[in-house]
Amino acid sequence: MTLPLLAIACLTVITVCYGGLCAASPFGPCRRCRGMGHRIKEDRRGRLKRGKDCRHCKATGRRIRIGRHLYNQWAAIHRDGTR
Repeated sequence: MTLPLLAIACLTVITVCYGGLCAASPFGPCRRCRGMGHRIKEDRRGRLKRGKDCRHCKATGRRIRIGRHLYNQWAAIHRDGTR
């Protein structure tokens, strides 16, 4: 009987922590370019050089977190519905 209560408590703590993270830092590093804004590639001699700009994050190196995106959508719907 205490196992479901413990699971619910753990999920609640994780949700509150993620909500705090989304409020404090709404943008995270891009997964595709790892926050650099571009890919790293090698030339013919094996030296590292800058690749093309990342299209996923538009060369900013940042992406909006999923929780913040959902909050922005909810806020827009609420704002449009209460006008």
